[in-house]
Amino acid sequence: MSTCATVSRDLDEPISGTAATATTWLLLEQPGPWGAKALVSSHLDPVLGRALEAAAQDTGVRVALIRRPGRHADLGAPRLRQVYAAHTVPGRVWLHSATTHDPRQLLDLDFAALGRGEHHTFDRALRGRPHTGDPLALVCTNGKRDRCCALLGRPLAAELAASGVRGAWEVTHLGGHRFSPTLLVLPHGYAYGRAEAHAVKEVLHGVQEGRIVVDGCRGSSAWERPGQAAELAVRAATGEDAAEVLSVVRTSAVRTLGGAPRWEVTVAHTDGRRWQVEVAQSREEPPRPESCGASVLGSPARMDVVAMREPVGTALAV
Repeated sequence: MSTCATVSRDLDEPISGTAATATTWLLLEQPGPWGAKALVSSHLDPVLGRALEAAAQDTGVRVALIRRPGRHADLGAPRLRQVYAAHTVPGRVWLHSATTHDPRQLLDLDFAALGRGEHHTFDRALRGRPHTGDPLALVCTNGKRDRCCALLGRPLAAELAASGVRGAWEVTHLGGHRFSPTLLVLPHGYAYGRAEAHAVKEVLHGVQEGRIVVDGCRGSSAWERPGQAAELAVRAATGEDAAEVLSVVRTSAVRTLGGAPRWEVTVAHTDGRRWQVEVAQSREEPPRPESCGASVLGSPARMDVVAMREPVGTALAV
């Protein structure tokens, strides 16, 4: 039987505008097995997992578990865990790291402040510091969530680690199983699908140079999905690859009479230019499995850029 990722690839399903949304990511190292809902079905105390979910709700913070690529022997709780927090909104992007002996310390964080891009709470509670290492390449490998993530994600994570990518981690859930292998790159928060090791290395090299690679990109987690599609469309149309120069400054629903949802998205450049991008939501046909665990076929939503107005404003002299 074909997997959801195979069907999606064979149907050439677009991936733009499909990234998970989060202004801030909070990542906690948790080795060992993960269940489908990893925060409450791993060796992490499920009471703590539920408390973290509750604390993050409606704050813009997304909590996920990470582990180093490789075999995951059941060795019990680690003595010292790695923790990362990353804010992804352009102009305020940061990635801080810390370690903790007690993951319950994460409940001392001000999640609302983290979602707004304030790292002081992370630094105070966990003695966090700016991350000075390589960008993080977080590959979704949670086979209990969807088998494609294990079948395709784990080999990618292992290949990256074996080839010397020091920022490679496995992560519990990034959404969009049918685009496996999927990954998130921090600090900027762009997600990628159908990833291959050589392409991931180019993405990471770009981040180190302050560039965003558009090929294979699902979008930036900083924006809702219409904004993700609009920003990528502007990058593709203009060739702009510099990180943090484009922002989604407005997304307005367009009224239609019984038609598909539409939005007018304003994408702004730091040099003063603005683009008005019209994005329409449609449904993929024919129906297909949205994940390998789905009991029925579905018609997943897609974001189509249907119009883009010429930039408004004048570019600043360089």
